[in-house]
Amino acid sequence: MALTGTWERSIDSKGRLAIPKPLKEAFEHDGSDELFLAPGNEGCLSVYAPEQFERYAAQLARASRGEATVRNFLRLFYARAERVVPDKQHRIRIPDRLARHASLSGNVVIVGVYDHAEIWDLQQWEQFLAEHSSQFDRLTTEALERMVRAPMDGSPATPENSES
Repeated sequence: MALTGTWERSIDSKGRLAIPKPLKEAFEHDGSDELFLAPGNEGCLSVYAPEQFERYAAQLARASRGEATVRNFLRLFYARAERVVPDKQHRIRIPDRLARHASLSGNVVIVGVYDHAEIWDLQQWEQFLAEHSSQFDRLTTEALERMVRAPMDGSPATPENSES
């Protein structure tokens, strides 16, 4: 099921964040409620269910470790990614290094993004919306064109395997 929606929350003084019930239910699988937090792009955190994290890890494993940029990304990503388990109130504790990565303190926004959720500082999210909302139509067109060119096996579209 695609993760969707937007929720405003607050991080408490102990670094805990309540996961919205619809996301908690969407993330649950095989009786496990563990999640994976990882650094995201544009200054947010990504939240994955275990099977989504493993699927992403499998995609990353196909990247060439012979390239310094790939090795550096893998180091930065996995060194900061962490397994978390919500408490009885469905709160997760955000590790300090991840909170610093995303400049999280106080008010945040949690957004569903298909196969994962993202946690954004509220002001950074509002800035993102202000900068990108007017580009929605153009972004839609570009994203759909890339999807059409992408191979069916889920690998990224390349000049070699796209229609020109």
